[in-house]
Amino acid sequence: MSIRKPAAEGMKAMLALEAYIGGSPVPETTLHLLKLRVSQINGCGFCVDMHAREARQSGVSDQRLFGVAAWRDTPFFSDEERAALALAEAATRLADNPDGVPDAVWDEVADHYDEEQLAGLVMAIAAINAWNRINVTLRNEPAA
Repeated sequence: MSIRKPAAEGMKAMLALEAYIGGSPVPETTLHLLKLRVSQINGCGFCVDMHAREARQSGVSDQRLFGVAAWRDTPFFSDEERAALALAEAATRLADNPDGVPDAVWDEVADHYDEEQLAGLVMAIAAINAWNRINVTLRNEPAA
């Protein structure tokens, strides 16, 4: 099922949010990694495929792409990327922590990113979670 026509205004709003995120001062590579990791957590095959392809097209190595699922246990990510990935995981898995995003996670990401970048990260996490829920609900699959 496609909701593009019946939800045209909602889709327009989502695309406007993506334009904001794309124009934010968050590094493009960080956004790709974050979107890939959140999509893995949410089990969204459509988005995992899309964001892995986009990351590769922007120059992210296969080693880093394959390592995203186990980013804590690999040496392939910068401290900034690790902080963003930790925030993405904590904000995506809110049900796993009754206090929400732990202070230590927020403090770490705030040590690496300024206020504008933090806003971009938070909006990117919210957007990819929304896209994942749309695609999983509609059972959208990656193109073969």
